[in-house]
Formats: sequence, structure tokens, C-alpha cells
Amino acid sequence: MSDLRNAALQARDLYRFYRAGDEETLALKGVSADIGFGEIVAVVGPSGSGKSTLLNCLAGLDEPAGGTVWVDGERMTNRSESERADLRARRMGVLFQTNNLLDHLTIEDNIRLTQSLVKRQGQRPLQLLEQVGVAHRRTAYPAQLSGGELARAALAVAWANEPAVLLADEPTGELDGETEHRLLALMRERADSGHGVLVVTHSTEVMAIADRVIPLSDGCVST
Repeated sequence: MSDLRNAALQARDLYRFYRAGDEETLALKGVSADIGFGEIVAVVGPSGSGKSTLLNCLAGLDEPAGGTVWVDGERMTNRSESERADLRARRMGVLFQTNNLLDHLTIEDNIRLTQSLVKRQGQRPLQLLEQVGVAHRRTAYPAQLSGGELARAALAVAWANEPAVLLADEPTGELDGETEHRLLALMRERADSGHGVLVVTHSTEVMAIADRVIPLSDGCVST
């Protein structure tokens, strides 16, 4: 195992089983992955290959049946759900394709709520929204934003606590080409400033900006 201090995120030998009645599916079969500081890693593969299962295990949203995940040197796996949630709030940003924001809060208040979860002074909400180009919409609610504005606002929320690593699940899947390019440029800027970024994707544009690509097939890293 490489030095944990040199990695934003490390996963070793992850296994995940699902059961439905008498049927058992092995969704991950000993998957290992590293995301370095300053690096964008794309995870690719066909539907059912284990990409979303891997992201959920890395984010601590799901507990693998075997293996270990470290985030910025802290162990995520084999901890209580509340401990995993605390680590996720402090060290990680998670960006899903949809449903990243609370509908009853403005986008500025979504950032404030995220920042209230940790006792660390980060960037002001307005600064974050300026970086992603939606500061003029800070008092808007998610339902009032266009698809591109919503994606950029969600990215600002994911960055709210200066996470060591950003995990993104198909973040550009429903965006037009121009908005996708802008979102990827923002991710590249964040990686270049020393953060780790992992993106689960089908997009060739994401693969083009990635420093490394991890291909999954049938729950395994393929070669």
C-alpha cells in the first residue's frame, strides 16, 4: 500500500454483495483505486459494471462486504454510519447527477447548511458561487435554476467545506456541450489547486480531461 499521506483517497480490495431472495450478486470483486492530490480520475464501464456501487462505497454511503477505504488518511470503512457521515462532511464533496440541493433552501443557504456541518472556516458562500458563475442567482431556489445553473450551484455546494476529494456520479450526463465544458474546466481548476477528483462517467469529454481512467467490467478493474 502506498503512503496514505500522498493520496486524497485510497481503496483496497473492495467487495460488495447484493441479495434478492435466494439470488446473490457480487457487484464488486476486489476493486482497488487511488486518487492523488491534484489528480482527476475517471471510472468508466458499461451499465451494471459496478461504477455506482464503487462510488457509494468510496463515499461511505454503503459499507463494502470486504476491503478498506481511506479518505485523506482517515479510514472510512468499518465505522458507524454517523462516523462515516461526519468524515464525508469534513473531507469529501459528493456530486450526483440530480438531487444535490435541498429544494426549500436558496442555493446560498444550501451552501451555508453544508458548512454548518463542520467547524472549519471555508470560503464564503458568495465566493464559491462567484467561482462557478452563479453568484447572481444566490437567492434563487433550485427549481428556479436552469440545468446548467443547477449543475454549477451543486458543484459549489460540493466544494463548500474544501474537501480533500470530490466524488462525482455522471455529473454531466444531462448537460449540453457548452455547460459540460464549463463544469469540467471548474473541476480541472479544483484538481490543479491540489484536490483529488473522481468522476464516474460515460462521457468521452470527461475521459479526455482525466489524468487516469479506471475501466470497470463485471465488478472488476479490467485491463
